[in-house]
Amino acid sequence: MTARLYDVILDTGNARAPSPELEQEQRVAVFDLLEENAFTLPDAPEGPYRLVLGRAGRKLDFQLSTQSGDSAAGFTLSLGPVRQIVKDYGQICESYFEAVRSKPPAEIEALDEARRAIHLEGASALRETLTGKAEIDEPTARRLFTLVCALLAGD
Repeated sequence: MTARLYDVILDTGNARAPSPELEQEQRVAVFDLLEENAFTLPDAPEGPYRLVLGRAGRKLDFQLSTQSGDSAAGFTLSLGPVRQIVKDYGQICESYFEAVRSKPPAEIEALDEARRAIHLEGASALRETLTGKAEIDEPTARRLFTLVCALLAGD
C-alpha cells in the first residue's frame, strides 16, 4: 500500500525530554503507526512517505518525503485547535500515572476512561486540522496525536 507512512521522525528541537511514561507512549505510538496507518497527500507524489514532525514556533511542522528522498509535501498547522486538548491530556495523564501507583482500581479506571476520551477528542481535532493537507484514518490520528503531545510536553 502506498498511501501510508513508512518512517516517522519526531523532531523535538530543544524541548525538554518527556516524562518516562510519555516517552514510552511515544515509542508505542511510532511502532503502532509504522505497523498500520493510512496517510494520503492530495496532489502529491505517490507514497509511502517519511514524516518528520516538529515545531515551527507555535505551529506543527509536517515535512514529508518519498522513499527516494524527494520532497512530497511540507506544511505547518496552527496548534490552536489542539493546544488546550493537549494540556488537558497532559494533566489527566499525570493524574492517571500517579493513581496507578497508589489509588484503588475504580479510581484508576475512571481516570483511564477520561484520559481515553480526551485523547480521542484530540485525535479528532488533529484530523480536522489536517483537512485539505492530508487524509488520515482514526487510528492514524490517535497515534499522531500522541506524538503531538510528546512534542508539546512541558509547554
